[in-house]
Amino acid sequence: MAKSPAPVKAQQSPGQPKLDSRPAVAGIVTALVGFTSSFAVVLAGLQSVGADPAQAASGLLALTLAVGLGVLFLSWRFKVPVTLAWSTPGAALLATSGTADGGWPAAVGAFLAAGVLIAMTGLVPALGRLMAGIPVTLAQAMLAGVLLQLCLAPFKALGSVPLFVAPVIISWLLMMKFAPRWSVPAALLVALTVIGISLAAGGTALDGAGFLPALAWTVPAFSLQAMAGIALPLFVVTMASQNVPGVAVLRSFGYETPWRASMLVTGAGTALAAPLGGHAINLAALSAALAAGEEAGPERNRRWVAGFTSGLAYLVLAGFSAALVTLVAAAPAGMLEAVAGLALLGTLAGSVSAALADPEDRIAPAVTFLMAASGLAFFGIGSAFWALAAGLLVRAVLRPRDPRPGA
Repeated sequence: MAKSPAPVKAQQSPGQPKLDSRPAVAGIVTALVGFTSSFAVVLAGLQSVGADPAQAASGLLALTLAVGLGVLFLSWRFKVPVTLAWSTPGAALLATSGTADGGWPAAVGAFLAAGVLIAMTGLVPALGRLMAGIPVTLAQAMLAGVLLQLCLAPFKALGSVPLFVAPVIISWLLMMKFAPRWSVPAALLVALTVIGISLAAGGTALDGAGFLPALAWTVPAFSLQAMAGIALPLFVVTMASQNVPGVAVLRSFGYETPWRASMLVTGAGTALAAPLGGHAINLAALSAALAAGEEAGPERNRRWVAGFTSGLAYLVLAGFSAALVTLVAAAPAGMLEAVAGLALLGTLAGSVSAALADPEDRIAPAVTFLMAASGLAFFGIGSAFWALAAGLLVRAVLRPRDPRPGA
């Protein structure tokens, strides 16, 4: 009997590109890490400047949609693994700002103004040069001072709700040891589990309608205090702590950031999200390495797929924003701030290090840091503005004069 022919294995033609799932997986991881690591900071910031739970949920949803759509456009248009994020340092700034004169509508007006300033940075080179003139040490010192109170929250909460917060801190610490990238998402998962157990034990029922994403429109209002106390510091901290490092991260992997287009997209996205409660979006910094590095595959010209996939993942995550807000709103007092503080510990450490990096220029950053951490306010304008002004003044006074021939 004749033997049946052996099955022929399908062979890939030499010119046919191999299918590589690594860029897509890297993009999904980028979105998951970016979203879960800092959404608690966003909620804390929005609620601090006057948003109610529905407005905070709308803001988180608007930011997530703006980030997703912006990433889809930039990565597809320029074939570069550009990734975006909401301004986590900006949200931390809001968390320590308090309600501005004019309440939530004035804060929304400040968000809108910050978006216009970001867009103008891409259109007007002089504004970019003005931003570059602000010493990095002072910008980082201002951010560190703003972060200090929020980063103290997990340890303060140990005194008020230790049974709720201790498991969150322990899980964060263990993951920092074995998988640092997932430390904050793991802490968030433990926090949500603790909240769920608490609600079940207390027989608390949640309103199912609160799990459905919804946008809430707020008519912007404008006040001098909100412009100086929120819009300007939000713009400065977003540019110095997110956009500039984001460019540096991409450059370290051999990519040039489409600067003008990125500023226009993030500025327009911020302005459009503002009436819906979103504070600011920008170039991703830390999470940008996930989409631009080796984890996104060996073919550098294909890593833009990671950026594009992260945009799609953000659009999917937007559907869960309202449910997360509803769960967090039911948490014991201090839980939200505790998770947010853990998420910002790394940023605080980096900011302090950068602020004091120059041994010959530490007094001005130290004054800036202490002024920002003090929470001091004049004329309704928060400490972030006065911290930057004080730092610039001290630096100008202490800067040694350059000797001139014949002087």
